[in-house]
Amino acid sequence: MTDTPTDLSLLSAKALAEGIAAKRFSPVDAVEALLARIEAQDPKFRAFTAVYAADARLAAEGADRAIRSGHTVGPLHGVPVALKDLVDLDGRITMGGSAAHRARVAAGTATVARRLIAQGMIVLGKTHTVEFAYGGWGTNQHLGTPWNPWDLQTPRTPGGSSSGTGVAVAARMAPWGLGTDTGGSVRLPASFCGLSGLKVTVGRISTHGIVPLSTTLDTPGPMARTVEDAALLYRAMSGPDPLDPTTRGIEPHDPLPTLYRGVRGLRLARMPESERDGVDAAVLAAYDRALDTLADLAAGSSRSACPSASPTCSP
Repeated sequence: MTDTPTDLSLLSAKALAEGIAAKRFSPVDAVEALLARIEAQDPKFRAFTAVYAADARLAAEGADRAIRSGHTVGPLHGVPVALKDLVDLDGRITMGGSAAHRARVAAGTATVARRLIAQGMIVLGKTHTVEFAYGGWGTNQHLGTPWNPWDLQTPRTPGGSSSGTGVAVAARMAPWGLGTDTGGSVRLPASFCGLSGLKVTVGRISTHGIVPLSTTLDTPGPMARTVEDAALLYRAMSGPDPLDPTTRGIEPHDPLPTLYRGVRGLRLARMPESERDGVDAAVLAAYDRALDTLADLAAGSSRSACPSASPTCSP
């Protein structure tokens, strides 16, 4: 392999996939860079409950041999990923954020994990969650609370319940990862950690093999540093699963054509004026700038043509 960047842990998942496919560097290079960063950073950030270093290295070596021999299984072959500690891996412990489950060994592998592994992705480890995914701040008084990497001096909430995945991805210890969302548990840590996180429709991604909070509301979702990466991971996980009846009749969905088409013609929802009260001024300013940017990209009218009393902007 030639022209290896100095630090592969800084690359997006898509850039890693493209570099591996083009043989600019190998899955071994990518895994070693991320494991080194985990070893250096995670004592501070506490994102991971378990790191599967030996298995990840073996998987990376296997992926490297397969790719070099022309046996690539797909465009994401060799790309590492982190999984929230609600996702079962056969023979591995899934605590679900509870100290009472320190010895709970999974008897099978969750459908989402099987799909990612079948596409050649390499599991780096499991990430912290609020106990049984019940909480929005990301705190866990029994197993530890991840440290939001945007402030190295003061411990600030990473958001929950997918706090570990949010911190792992934001701190460049994983290029992307899997969270779950019942009432905000992907969206909150993605927001607090400066990531893209997707709350998917129930049934789009199988919950089989994921420790439940609500069997009717739980949704796995991607967390990544770019919208494009989130879309790629969503595409890799979505589709029907005979082991999850909520996915019955759901076809695999590719969001990338819509993403690449841009935002022209979309309708934007915005907060009514009454909900702006009490919002931190800096957050509100960033929100308004985002609306302006989307309007400039022709998603809809400018804010001057979108009365604050109206919750939507139409093109």
